[in-house]
Amino acid sequence: MIEFKHIKKSFGDNLVLNDVSHVMESGKANLIIGTSGSGKTVLQKCLVGLFEPDNGEIIYDGLSFTVMTEDDRKTLRQQIGMLFQNSALFDSMTVEQNIMFPLDMFTKKHHSEKLKRVNEVLERVNLKDVNKKFPAEISGGMKKRVGIARAIVLNPKYLFCDEPNSGLDPQTSMVIDKLIFDITKEFNMTTVINTHDMNSVMEIGENILYMYQGKKEWSGTNKDIIFSKNERLNNFIFASEFLKDAKDMRMLEAKGKIDNDRNMDEMLK
Repeated sequence: MIEFKHIKKSFGDNLVLNDVSHVMESGKANLIIGTSGSGKTVLQKCLVGLFEPDNGEIIYDGLSFTVMTEDDRKTLRQQIGMLFQNSALFDSMTVEQNIMFPLDMFTKKHHSEKLKRVNEVLERVNLKDVNKKFPAEISGGMKKRVGIARAIVLNPKYLFCDEPNSGLDPQTSMVIDKLIFDITKEFNMTTVINTHDMNSVMEIGENILYMYQGKKEWSGTNKDIIFSKNERLNNFIFASEFLKDAKDMRMLEAKGKIDNDRNMDEMLK
């Protein structure tokens, strides 16, 4: 679990985060959404220590990240996995070398042990026979899966994903969403995802934070969104007439199910 309280962050006279508080839950896909400039990327960078907040506190499972010594932060960072927007693979390294890089940096394991772990995570993300390939030789979706494999190779407790579906087609995006979701459940990680992808919001959004102009505007689940009366959220999520009509249909379907359940309960009394 990651909790942050009253986070503020400015760059000069520009107030980017204004008193933001929220809890990112363990074993769940925690999404941060909002328009460009809403503060979600700065918030994520504050959470991992790339930016220092001007005010507020960040707590990792009861430990205050905000007041930690640099040595304690280094220890904690070994429990954090990062999936970058463009995968950020090293072009001059093979897939195997890219995934092994964190093991080379943070462990003293023998090469055979590291290679075994690399193959384990490659199997987990459903990639075979790509060890010796270079990033330029694999597809965009495969690069994302290599990025995920590298992010989890150290068995992290926390996983941060920045726009994991950026540049992918809808079908591949769904594969990546499911993979991140399944890994989150399997390892009980606290997964924090910055995204613009509304499919991700509706499919895996178990705990959603909606940012607007540097503030926490709304929070809830993907099911709560259907019934939300927050106008800014609705304008962001259901931007087109097609999506607004789809929301109305889902509300009617959900209401019908609730009414049916109530009628069944009355019959059984």
